[in-house]
Amino acid sequence: MDKFVVRGGNRLEGDIYVSGAKNAAVAIIPAVILSDEPCTLENVPDISDVSIGLKILREMGAKVDMVDKTTFTIDATHLMNSEVPYDMARKMRASYYFLGACLGKFNKAMVSMPGGCPLGDRPIDMHLKAFETLGAKVGIVNGVVNVETDHLYGGHIYFDKVSVGATMNAILAAARADGLTIIENAAREPHIVDLANFLNSMGADIMGAGTDVIKIRGVKYLRGTTYSIVPDQIEAGTYMIAAAATHGDVMIRNVIPKHLESITAKLIKIGVN
Repeated sequence: MDKFVVRGGNRLEGDIYVSGAKNAAVAIIPAVILSDEPCTLENVPDISDVSIGLKILREMGAKVDMVDKTTFTIDATHLMNSEVPYDMARKMRASYYFLGACLGKFNKAMVSMPGGCPLGDRPIDMHLKAFETLGAKVGIVNGVVNVETDHLYGGHIYFDKVSVGATMNAILAAARADGLTIIENAAREPHIVDLANFLNSMGADIMGAGTDVIKIRGVKYLRGTTYSIVPDQIEAGTYMIAAAATHGDVMIRNVIPKHLESITAKLIKIGVN
């Protein structure tokens, strides 16, 4: 088992550059499947989930070129395979985003869930109900989730509880569906806004991301784009707390202050500058 050994007690000083948001990247990478042209992603975090997501795309037939450590050009225009096998999916919990992306592009998707576990053991029921609302049929056999339809239509999705993953999967599936989709009680996190912004940069029609009601009018064609993934507010907040706890002096770069307002307010309240 991998581990980190941290020997504390030192004052933290210096500059740090915040990576792209993991929670945005793991949804935006599958979202490239929806595009009818190549896309370039910038500010991509250098983490294992991203590496696995890119590997899944390659295994499915996409061309993935590394421009530099944080920039990738992805051409999924000739992708025909809509299946993510277990040996890949088990390494990436967020592999379920390939369900929404493949369903939206090919009207079908098959993803082996991590551990091969049945539906009741994983919180994806809201994802699947959203797909059903859009006209898909859902089947689960031996931990393999299969969704398919002859045609996706817009629908009215209401989540009984807020779910980031289900909200993002619903957006992915609805982006190219016929008609209007309304998502109520949607999650409002910055990475949901980032996914919507990415899709809109390709020509999608998504309104209300960042509020609890999202409206998506499906489009037939999504063009290529060059898009920079939003900075990771969790990483930035971690550095802020670490600097404060060690009486440090740290310059944290590549942040969006609005995404850090709550933690900034608490730190100021306890006397941190």
